[in-house]
Amino acid sequence: MNNPADIDDNSGLDPVDRRIVAATQGGLPLVTQPYHAIAKDLGLEPADVMGRLQTLLESGAIRRIGAVPNHYALGWKANGMSVWDVPDEHVTEAGRMVGALEFVSHCYKRPRHLPDWPYNLFAMVHGRSRDEVDEKLVRIAAVLGDWDRGHDVLFSSKILKKTGLRIAG
Repeated sequence: MNNPADIDDNSGLDPVDRRIVAATQGGLPLVTQPYHAIAKDLGLEPADVMGRLQTLLESGAIRRIGAVPNHYALGWKANGMSVWDVPDEHVTEAGRMVGALEFVSHCYKRPRHLPDWPYNLFAMVHGRSRDEVDEKLVRIAAVLGDWDRGHDVLFSSKILKKTGLRIAG
């Protein structure tokens, strides 16, 4: 079988970068020096792994390197995607304001699907209970003021495995 790093997949990644991405896309090793462990596994120097990841970040080939905690295991079991009907001319500014709230994990604009779906601003809110999420929605509504022309919240009913785009590794 061919080594996936040798296959031309039109990703624009050189073979070493491809191996680094494949080795890290599922998460970093839970050790004191994760980049050293990856480097050892790939036969590279830790500085090379870190430098190449920095270059990939700067070029936009990868978007971020960050921790993704399991919020369910941390006790955050009420997870609500709040949806807001905000005037289109204010949705970008509203999104910045809502996204800056410490309890909003992500916030983004989405198209309306009238007449059934009037919402154009989405904000994920986590809480230990539905009541806590509802209290946070009151705070979002206060930030939006008159721009809040209606909202709702959709609570998670089960845990889904979330992954981004993966390359063969």
